[in-house]
Amino acid sequence: MSAITTLPPKAVIFDAYGTLFDVHSVIAAAEQLFPTHGDALSYLWRQKQIEYTQLRTLAAPSDAPGAHYRPFWDITLDALRFAAKKIQLTLGRAAEKRLMDEYACLSAFPDAVPALRALRDAGVNATASAQSSSKKASASGEKVHRLNLAILSNGNPQMLDIAVKSAGMNGLFDHVLSVDTVRAYKPSPAAYSLGTQAFGAQPRELVFVSSNGWDVAGATWFGFTTFWLNRQNAPAEELGVAPHGTGEDMNDLLVFLQTLASPGRSSTPGSSGKSAGNRTRHSPGA
Repeated sequence: MSAITTLPPKAVIFDAYGTLFDVHSVIAAAEQLFPTHGDALSYLWRQKQIEYTQLRTLAAPSDAPGAHYRPFWDITLDALRFAAKKIQLTLGRAAEKRLMDEYACLSAFPDAVPALRALRDAGVNATASAQSSSKKASASGEKVHRLNLAILSNGNPQMLDIAVKSAGMNGLFDHVLSVDTVRAYKPSPAAYSLGTQAFGAQPRELVFVSSNGWDVAGATWFGFTTFWLNRQNAPAEELGVAPHGTGEDMNDLLVFLQTLASPGRSSTPGSSGKSAGNRTRHSPGA
């Protein structure tokens, strides 16, 4: 993609796990159950969870693309059981249930709900004021662009329903989209196409936000305008593709969205966009 839209995006689509919900908020419970092993269990659990989704999608034959599909909840449980065995932990039924219950109600990142409410209440023209105080909508009275919000997640519908409600995000999204519909996990194009279908838009008209580098790469290849919410300060994936914007938190995303809505903005990615902390960057897209 050599250019991105200079018009306000039609919608912002968020990945859920690791982007809005902190997948490692289970560490405290894991540490109580298995002292000194909480971190290791959580990180290996997450690694195998992602690996299993990708393996099941990649291994499916072309004439039966959902042949090896299992719901994300089942895969999450399988990954937990493998991780415990790998670290040589005895995972009894009570411990297993407690950790899975923790995963069902993951904590939201502290910046997630205020930023989502700012976008929901006032659209993209409010993002500059939202950066300094994301709990307040713009009071300038200027006309704002109503911005649609969605989740597009590997999570199955029941998981997402519980997670959204427990995080206090109910009513903030126009769509909560699950790959369960297409029985193919991200980064399959079939999964990303759920976003374009939901909003009747071209990929470049939608901003896709994820904290997972592999997910951002897949979404950029699909054609979305992408923002990498690099919460872990991780190095970029070596895949020959870059997101259109990068930042450390949701305030950086708000600044990025404001630049997309600003009149006169250059349509070529690569121009520099800066937040108050100089953290938001525009990068060449694929």
